[in-house]
Amino acid sequence: MDANDRQNEIMNLLTAQDRVEVEDLARRFGVSLQTVRTDLRDLSARGQLSRVHGGAVRIASAANRGYAERRSLNADSKRAMAALAAEVIPENCSIALNIGTSTEMVARALSSHRGLTVLSNNINIINMMMEDDSKDLILAGGAIRKSDGAIVGEDAVEFFARYKVDFAIIGASALDADGAILDHDAREVSVARAILKNARSRILVCDGTKFERAAPVRICDVADLDVVITDRPRRILPRGRGRRHANPLDARKRKRRKCLIHTLKITSPISLSSAAASMAAASPATLSVGASLSRWQK
Repeated sequence: MDANDRQNEIMNLLTAQDRVEVEDLARRFGVSLQTVRTDLRDLSARGQLSRVHGGAVRIASAANRGYAERRSLNADSKRAMAALAAEVIPENCSIALNIGTSTEMVARALSSHRGLTVLSNNINIINMMMEDDSKDLILAGGAIRKSDGAIVGEDAVEFFARYKVDFAIIGASALDADGAILDHDAREVSVARAILKNARSRILVCDGTKFERAAPVRICDVADLDVVITDRPRRILPRGRGRRHANPLDARKRKRRKCLIHTLKITSPISLSSAAASMAAASPATLSVGASLSRWQK
């Protein structure tokens, strides 16, 4: 089988599935891993697929999905993650949320919280909370992206720069193997960066499918965050030289920060009040939260 035949077969596979793996393709075609990587590189250069760590995805999967469709994807996982985020956030504090279906779910989970000041560039979140008199709502100004109700652009960036909130809660389109937090729209990313920059604590909420996707624009690195909440137990911190698990929060390279990685099994009962209390008290390195909760701290 020559290169053209292999590449045609790869594209045929991607019409039936979202992703192909380098190792699977090498076994299928009886060629080396390097040969498969060359095929994927050629197809990517022609705009026929998008490369991701360990394989490739079809262009339709790599692009940002329709917002209404994304609301229904992994809804149970998003609800469980939102419940955990709501345990972390106390009453009588200020929060900022960016555009995204995961952050919308967090907003729903905060419905019983009182005394919140909520800033967002997400029209859907503000509309959702409009009838709650116990919350102060502040909507960012700027250009509205009609496909999902996001307010993006420099006006929105400048809006968040005027505030300092207690908690930033963001979502993302992809998490790379090296710990990069990624999204598709540079304007949206600029707003997310402004939200993170102007918050005392930074929380990322993302379901496990984001580990399998690619996006071109970097929001930040996982080590820049305080809390990561996900439904898939998978190490998302970058590897270090000579150590099995590197700590990206090395004080020699970064400011001293803590990064809590929460993972939960949706099929298991989740009791989170003790976890939230332990976080506030900065207690032991490992807690039990459904499946596990680990702290990475220098």
